[in-house]
Amino acid sequence: MNAKTIGIIGGGQLGRMLAMAASRLNFRTLILEPAPDCPAAQLANGQIVAAYDDEAALTELAARCDVVTYEFENVPVGAARRLAESVAVYPPAFALEVAQDRLTEKRYLNSVGIPTADFRAVDSQADLEAALAEFGGKGVLKTRRMGYDGKGQILFREGDSPEGAFDTLGGAALILESFIAFEREISVIAARDAEGVVVCFDPAENVHRNGILHTSTLPAAIDDHVAAQARDAAERLLAGLDYVGVIGIEFFVGQGGALIANEIAPRVHNSGHWTEAACVISQFEQHIRAVAGLPLGDPARHSDCVMQNLIGDDIHSVEEWARQKDVYIHLYGKTEPRPGRKMGHITRLTGPASR
Repeated sequence: MNAKTIGIIGGGQLGRMLAMAASRLNFRTLILEPAPDCPAAQLANGQIVAAYDDEAALTELAARCDVVTYEFENVPVGAARRLAESVAVYPPAFALEVAQDRLTEKRYLNSVGIPTADFRAVDSQADLEAALAEFGGKGVLKTRRMGYDGKGQILFREGDSPEGAFDTLGGAALILESFIAFEREISVIAARDAEGVVVCFDPAENVHRNGILHTSTLPAAIDDHVAAQARDAAERLLAGLDYVGVIGIEFFVGQGGALIANEIAPRVHNSGHWTEAACVISQFEQHIRAVAGLPLGDPARHSDCVMQNLIGDDIHSVEEWARQKDVYIHLYGKTEPRPGRKMGHITRLTGPASR
């Protein structure tokens, strides 16, 4: 156990939960985040209030930490590379580079043998119309960079007009993905250490509302061979990236159990929050173990469960959840509920692990 102070880039709820897990293992945490009194800094040992690419702040972060990680995937790649010149940075900057551009991400997934939806680069309105024609008038247009929780997307159904859509999404580099008819959505939370050991939590079945994750249910209603495919895909992806830390991988499950990768997140993931309540080792502790050089923990699930996000005014239901049996409540230290804002989550245990 070489690391003593862990730097975390980003001050949101994921950084907060990483700081909590680190403190249980006797590590100190230092947050780099431009917003003062952010959720992560409320529980960390210190905060550098500065932009993520601030040269002086990066120098200070590297000097004060034994290892640096991050809680979101839009950390400037240049900042991660600069840090890596003087301190260990996990996951590696290459994983950020792959995940930050949806076109690069899809090409990389395909290169390591993981199937995705068909896709086309869209750099103009003419590109969009040509790509839609190839896909039978159906598809999902997305910004290649940024965009999360359903933002930066336009869904086209057969007969929808694409007129003006390129400009609607900012006239920037876009990607059109073919429409996937799927039966359910699942995700796998996996971890890899510096020695190449990989462990995977059980796949969760996810339901989204308005583009935002609503629930994650364990066990997922999938066959064992589908779960095995998802784990195998995670292992291949992590090996290819020479990854260290926790990653979230989202899949569509099609007819007959066909598995199609949707996207990756090189960090702890919302659909893994259930691990706090239903596993001895949470995804947050697993990430801290991986980046700090500790052995990875057993990802086995001891309980079935349903994790539900508390979005916006859902925060007002906490007292009701607190009255219920077998409910784990986790709030994020945010004072102002807004539509679409993640304020916390609950995990309801539904019985011993059934499979």
